[in-house]
Amino acid sequence: MSSLSELQQRLRDFAAERDWDQFHSPKNLSMALSVEAAELVEHFQWLTEEQSKSLGRTELAKVRLEAADVFIYLLRLADKLGIDLFEAAAEKMTLNAQKYPATRVRGDPRKSTDY
Repeated sequence: MSSLSELQQRLRDFAAERDWDQFHSPKNLSMALSVEAAELVEHFQWLTEEQSKSLGRTELAKVRLEAADVFIYLLRLADKLGIDLFEAAAEKMTLNAQKYPATRVRGDPRKSTDY
């Protein structure tokens, strides 16, 4: 697959073939996305910073599939709501650049309301 739109179409087809579209409301997809994100986090829960950066092959394979689940549910949710994720990400990056100017926050992880 070479584009998000192709992947979204494949996900639409996958759901349609299984008659799952009836369950893929924005509410249900956002809840499933949250669950999958939690499953991703679970792999890092008790690791040190260093351990989290150097996963073994088996653990990395598990994390890879959990990340794919998060991505899939996010794509389905965006598709259902008509959100162009490329446009939304570009807009969010512009807003973040304004909210967190590099000259002001470089090396400072605090929220914008804390400085």
